[in-house]
Amino acid sequence: MKLLAISSLGAVAAVALVSGAMAETRLTIATVNNGDMVRMQKLTDDFTKMNPDIALNWVTLEENVLRQKVTTDIATKSGQYDVLTIGTYEVPIWAKKGWLVPLNDLGADYNVDDLLPAIRAGLSLDGKLYAAPFYGESSMIMYRKDLFDKAGIKMPESPTWDLVADAARKITDKSSGTYGICLRGKAGWGENMAFLSATANSFGARWFDEKWRPQFDQPEWKNTLNFYVKLMRDAGPPGASSNGFNENLALFNAGNCGMWIDATVAASFVTNPKDSKVADQVGFALAPNTGLGKNANWLWAWSLAVPAGSQKAAAAKKFIAWATSKHYLELVASKDGWANVPPGTRKSLYENPEYQKAAPFSKLTLDSINSADPAHPTVKPVPYVGIQFVAIPEFQAIGTAVGQQFSGALAGSSSVDDALAAAQNIATREMTKAGYIK
Repeated sequence: MKLLAISSLGAVAAVALVSGAMAETRLTIATVNNGDMVRMQKLTDDFTKMNPDIALNWVTLEENVLRQKVTTDIATKSGQYDVLTIGTYEVPIWAKKGWLVPLNDLGADYNVDDLLPAIRAGLSLDGKLYAAPFYGESSMIMYRKDLFDKAGIKMPESPTWDLVADAARKITDKSSGTYGICLRGKAGWGENMAFLSATANSFGARWFDEKWRPQFDQPEWKNTLNFYVKLMRDAGPPGASSNGFNENLALFNAGNCGMWIDATVAASFVTNPKDSKVADQVGFALAPNTGLGKNANWLWAWSLAVPAGSQKAAAAKKFIAWATSKHYLELVASKDGWANVPPGTRKSLYENPEYQKAAPFSKLTLDSINSADPAHPTVKPVPYVGIQFVAIPEFQAIGTAVGQQFSGALAGSSSVDDALAAAQNIATREMTKAGYIK
């Protein structure tokens, strides 16, 4: 009996040792709390079945917090994360600093040439891919066809800002909680300033002139901010200065917004009857313009990258290859339908008849992505690359500080003129300190 007991204990120990060996690599993944990323976490059993020796630990954060924590982690080389969710702004800057591992070996069946050229270019440096796109996006108008029909308004495919503003005011009915337009107001370089920078481009404004001098004291920025603040006060929801992507998504899906101008990735959320009360009434149009040749659409990809400080790069690349593969798109389609697959990354998706049929917004999304030109983002010439951001390391801090000023103007805690003057001072001080302005 004693020998049997010892044998049993030995078997238990052996199983424990095997189990430990099977999960010897634990990846910590930092990601953003949006719908596509939350869905991915629910589907990772597919990955762990194929890779039983890799365990996943998720750190899911709100967008501004994610950026702050990931930036601090990679700059200090603390190695807290093995996979980072980062955007088109960070990738080339961090790659140039040697902070990211190149992703030139994601497997023979990955097919990097299938990635949309505009998205791939933004995630590369010197021809090497440094992050793999989980989804790509531009921005566009999502609107309530029923409210437009009721008001007798026709939405063209490429509307002007004047038409949008006029329509927003006409379809607003505050007594029933229906607001004509929902736009980002939450402070952050990737929150309200993503929207406002792209909007300013369409108004003829720019962040800096050819000599890197800030341009917030110019009439184009005053026109942009005055237009935005007045429109939001007339036709926007209360508390708009606290609203980012997720907050406006919730408002739109609840039927409180007549229009929403934001990321093309939202199209599948607002047309999903499980989540949206107005799913069958949503129409789409290109981001607005003022007739100057630039629409207010941006270019972005939430992407997965491996920090140079990670000791688990091989396992991290396996996960990234899985999460950004054609196989993953097919997995989502099998669970939630083709309309809900992460968009904006692969040419083959937009050539897929099943996706075209399930996603009536697919052509407009692709047109918006393809028409965005980070190398020529503005009406007047500029020394920088980037549409809703300026691709220099200093922009993250400057953009967030300026965003706080503009959010304050929307909230009514300062005037438009004061917010612009403060933005000019902030940007001039920081650009002088960084050596851009002599």
